[in-house]
Amino acid sequence: MTHRERATGPSLPLVGREAHLGTLAAAAADARAGQPRLILLDGPAGSGKTTLLRTALDHGGPCDGMTVLYGDCRAIDAGHGYSGVRALFAPLNLTARRSPAASLLEGSARHALPALAPDRVDGGHTPGDTYPALNGLYWLAVNVMAERPLVLVLDDVHWCDERSLRWLDFLLRRADGLPLLVVLAQRTDSDSTAGPALTDLVAHHRPDALHLPALTAGHVEELVRSAFPQTPPHPAFVDTLTAVTGGSPLEVQRLLQKLRAARVSPDDAGARRITELGGRVVTSWVREVLDGSTAGVREVARALAVLGPEQPEHLAVLAGVSTVQAEEALDVLRRASLLQPDRTELVHDLVRAAVLDTAGPAALTALRTRAAQLLSDVGRSPEQIAGQLLLLPRVDQPWMTAVLLDAAAQAEQRGAPEAAVRYLERVMETGPDTPEVRMRLAGVLSETEPARSLTLLHEALALAGDVRTRAAVAVRLGLTCLRVQRSPEGTRVLTEALDALRDEVGTDPEPADRELVTLVESALLIVGADEKSTLPDVRERAARITPPPGDTPAQRQQLAMLTVLTAMSGRSAAQSVHQARRALRSPGVALGAWSLLPASLALSLADETTEALDALEAVLRDSRRDASVWTYVLALSTRAFVHLDRGGIPQALADAQTALDLLDEGHWGEGATMPQTVCALALTERGEPGRAEEVLDTVKRPRIEAFAWEYHWYLMARARARRALGDPESALDLLRTCGDSLAGAGLANPVLAPWWLDAACLLAETGRPDEARTVADHGAGPAERWGTARALGYAALARGVATPGPEGTARLREAVGRLADSPARADHARALLLLGRALLADGAPREGREHLRDAVALARRCGCMALARQARDELVAAGGRMREVTPSPRDMLTGTERTVAALVASGASNRQAAESLFVTVRTVELHLTSVYRKLGIGRRSDLADALREDPPPAGSRAGRGGPEANR
Repeated sequence: MTHRERATGPSLPLVGREAHLGTLAAAAADARAGQPRLILLDGPAGSGKTTLLRTALDHGGPCDGMTVLYGDCRAIDAGHGYSGVRALFAPLNLTARRSPAASLLEGSARHALPALAPDRVDGGHTPGDTYPALNGLYWLAVNVMAERPLVLVLDDVHWCDERSLRWLDFLLRRADGLPLLVVLAQRTDSDSTAGPALTDLVAHHRPDALHLPALTAGHVEELVRSAFPQTPPHPAFVDTLTAVTGGSPLEVQRLLQKLRAARVSPDDAGARRITELGGRVVTSWVREVLDGSTAGVREVARALAVLGPEQPEHLAVLAGVSTVQAEEALDVLRRASLLQPDRTELVHDLVRAAVLDTAGPAALTALRTRAAQLLSDVGRSPEQIAGQLLLLPRVDQPWMTAVLLDAAAQAEQRGAPEAAVRYLERVMETGPDTPEVRMRLAGVLSETEPARSLTLLHEALALAGDVRTRAAVAVRLGLTCLRVQRSPEGTRVLTEALDALRDEVGTDPEPADRELVTLVESALLIVGADEKSTLPDVRERAARITPPPGDTPAQRQQLAMLTVLTAMSGRSAAQSVHQARRALRSPGVALGAWSLLPASLALSLADETTEALDALEAVLRDSRRDASVWTYVLALSTRAFVHLDRGGIPQALADAQTALDLLDEGHWGEGATMPQTVCALALTERGEPGRAEEVLDTVKRPRIEAFAWEYHWYLMARARARRALGDPESALDLLRTCGDSLAGAGLANPVLAPWWLDAACLLAETGRPDEARTVADHGAGPAERWGTARALGYAALARGVATPGPEGTARLREAVGRLADSPARADHARALLLLGRALLADGAPREGREHLRDAVALARRCGCMALARQARDELVAAGGRMREVTPSPRDMLTGTERTVAALVASGASNRQAAESLFVTVRTVELHLTSVYRKLGIGRRSDLADALREDPPPAGSRAGRGGPEANR
């Protein structure tokens, strides 16, 4: 199956281009072999680019047997997001109802539909989010390539829209092993509207460049001999023809046709006639045709030049003639070779430009205005209408502004932000000075130009004439500040807006006003909780809020934030769990990420990790469905912390490394810290503290010390790596810094970042029991107040290591029992090791060795290889016997390999695994190959058994918490 949609105008001889055809043939052969190639073909107007492409794509040519999708970019469509993509995929007719090719849009490819149909949107993703459409188009191309190798050809790419070029870059970055050839053709003498996207595409992929220079005199001589086979050309004739046409094949061909029609001979005398008939050959040819035709033909030609390929009845309306007259005019233009032989389209852009030159500026403006009105009357999409409006010198009529605003909304919904920006900027140039347009433009620019986005929002805030509008702007501004790490600024704006709104609506507001107040208040809690400088005020404000029932989206969001702030205070685990469950279970209200993520954090701190994982899985499921990569990364990182708390080191590492891989794929994470931090913590537990520090060194967030959440676990990760590397003093300094920072921010929950437990253990190990007791007492009181099994286990453990003799041993026994009843398996294993060590010191070697043996077994199952080796060494030193602790084949898997293996073991295909992880099938295949090698298996059916954890050793008490676990 070969699909072609290409220009089919008068053919130009393929003179002097044979080598380029060979390059295209070689590139096609490479693509068939799974080596993707990019070709960039350029040359001046009329240099024969389309002729060369036509020859390469024709049946029997080098691309024979491949699926060829050809798209021709047009200047009028340059402002439309994905117009180039639509031109490419148009022959597949994917947007038609009951399309025979509908199966190509299955799976993640369904997200491509908004890019392919101007009037279709993807209701699942955030407006302005570009990733879903890019990812959907990628999978659409993969589906096409499943049938045959694919050739994508974009002609006149200098007029391509930026979104389409960004997608080609996206596709080529993921094309390793795919049978793909991309060919781009551009004019070197035309103003490019493609912007930096084309430059970036070329820079990233270094295409094979094929340049079509002007024809030499020798090439022109070949064309003259072909045109005058009976008369050898005179050198003066050839030289003059070359000079007059500039060596343009199109100009040469047209001038030769004129010379033959005038019965000019290719001799010395004929050379003088060239100058008389030459000049701008195409322009004069077009003028001759139009000047020699009726006014109706001229008007139809201009209508066609403005509208592009259109139905005759629409051209007739714009030209002011009847449909019959329009059809007759098209026949005249086709006989004059100005029109494609099989389509209602001018043969070349030079012809289009020449036709438009016959109308003056004022007439052309009036014609484009009428064209926009016509497109509106016949029901075309706002973006198609806006294409005409963008070419006007002014957009100063209300209906024009309305069209541009509708077009911007359409572009936002389809993930084409560049187009939305273009429409909104045009509205701002001549439209009313209102905050709404600035708000919309700021929303589109929030990811690509956050500084400008904030400037626009401040302008919108200044223009807002009433408190309700100011409140809506403040919410957008505050969340944008959060995104660009300027939370204090957002907190200030939200506080002022909330206070003014409350003064306006009073103590008993109408339902709509009550919801707006709740929305602003919840945004203030979200933004103000980000940095330590604003957190105390936010916590004080939260303490005065009565928790809402959670019956509306704003209430749900507010309730979730109140939940996590309650948990941060460390006062009541039961209250936090109660509020979190309400935030997650209110019926009839959609669950958003700002409800699920805070609630999951509160549940995890309160030992309800199963419910926390369920909430996070809902976020992951929704973000996979909507291709929301940044939310997916955030949820993965949060889940990695929950796995870490549960002692699931391999699972934590798998999530963290998957998140890091996704950050590397895009531009979402320059300010990210969570994936690096949890990855470093897991690596240290695996016995790789050097790698942990390398990962932490990749954190680039400025002012990291200002942030309330990420900073403290970042310090904990640094401290644990330093301790494992044999630098206890640096570790203690980092832990004390963490404690001081938590206290300064008023974060009193003892299990949020338990620096005091780490510090007490480290001080006891280095022979400073008095300091250890002081630190242990500092954290034990809040831990007992929080009251969860994990918190009580931490308190007993810290006091146990700080207290010598039998009293300390009793505390450690308590810690083992408490932690056995908690989800903190790795901490349970650590307590077993410390209890075994204390029993050895107390003169109970047999019981001490049993606890050390249990510590080894539990630590291995958790993936805490460093702890397992330490417990084994102490066991052997105490006279026990045990083989060296070596990693199992599972422990050799990287985090991403484990994630891929788990998905495939659960029954997912390679394709499904790739879609779930936002990677390519090739990437999944490479990971699986490595997994099979490391696990020593050769079949998918063996994966589940190979990944299953070893059962506890017979007689082990590691899962029961020692002798007193059942008391």
